Amino acid sequence: MTNPLLTPFQLRSVVFPNRIGVSPMCEYSSENGFANDWHLVHLGARAQGGAGLVMVEASAVTPEGRISINDLGIWKDEHIDKLAQIVRFIHSQGARAGIQLAHAGRKGSMTAPFGGERLLTPEQGRWQTVAPSAIPFSETYSTPKAMDETEINATVRAFSDAARRAEAAGFDFVEIHSAHGYLLHEFLSPLSNQRTDRYGGNFENRTRLPLEVAGAVRAVWPQHLPLFMRISATDWAEGGWTPEESLELARKLRESGVDLVDVSSGGLVPHAKIPSGPGFQVPFAERIRKEANVPTAAVGFITEPQQANEIVANGQADLVLLAREMLRDPYWALHAAETLGEKTAWPVQYLRAAPHGSASRSAVERPSNS
Repeated sequence: MTNPLLTPFQLRSVVFPNRIGVSPMCEYSSENGFANDWHLVHLGARAQGGAGLVMVEASAVTPEGRISINDLGIWKDEHIDKLAQIVRFIHSQGARAGIQLAHAGRKGSMTAPFGGERLLTPEQGRWQTVAPSAIPFSETYSTPKAMDETEINATVRAFSDAARRAEAAGFDFVEIHSAHGYLLHEFLSPLSNQRTDRYGGNFENRTRLPLEVAGAVRAVWPQHLPLFMRISATDWAEGGWTPEESLELARKLRESGVDLVDVSSGGLVPHAKIPSGPGFQVPFAERIRKEANVPTAAVGFITEPQQANEIVANGQADLVLLAREMLRDPYWALHAAETLGEKTAWPVQYLRAAPHGSASRSAVERPSNS
């Protein structure tokens, strides 16, 4: 392979066959947190399509940690079996499998967004949301309860318990969700965290919970497997979380055993002014990679193969994670290789439609968690 996007990348013992990943995307298609055949087919198709890593959507570490009543969960052992089936299929296609561990905080207890997201009614099963401070995301969301330290400690344990279940399901890596205005991000930002105890106020206190979660997950997650964390590099709002704070947090995450920082932005407040456009978040990933000396993933409006290839070639990020583009084209990675003039492995069942000279995926080495 001469295009950096299509070269392998190793973190700890895990070798990703290329730098193309499927970003975690909520499907809002679960009941009681269980994965089902939709998730198997949805995620399996992206593995068939040549992505080097496929990440399962934000999966709640507690029932109250769901964004919506239809969110995926990993808060009980019964969730493991179907997730394990999904992992096995992803592995059968030569890809690596990950899962995003999440808690929605004050942005929870909502309906699925199909037809318009709304606060659940009591009859629909509304639950009490929690947050660092009793400040709602907006007037259409519930007012959260400010967490006490007992609840904070229980949340740390919930993340570590979820990581144990992810290991049991056979995942190659886990990602802690600390972005997009959900619970851990809420603790980071002064706009949502107005506590006066050791979890609020200065930078050290506001970063305490995300770092405690990272440490607790790293302690139970196998040492030979990598750990990711997704952050929002900026709130895009005055008085909020800043790129400079993200850089310092990334340094601390590296020291805590986090192997890659997945760099997004925004999501904390509805009034954020986000100058979105092609690759608009890539500079954040580039700065963290270079100045914090930690591998990064770039996300956001990355749509074209040459664009993705240049991000890796220019040292702006180590991985490129795609979301909407993977919804439009599950075989984006295979098509990208063709566009970039490379031969890659296709599922043997699809070889009759592959470009001339493409290899059979039946010859691809299968990943192992051993």
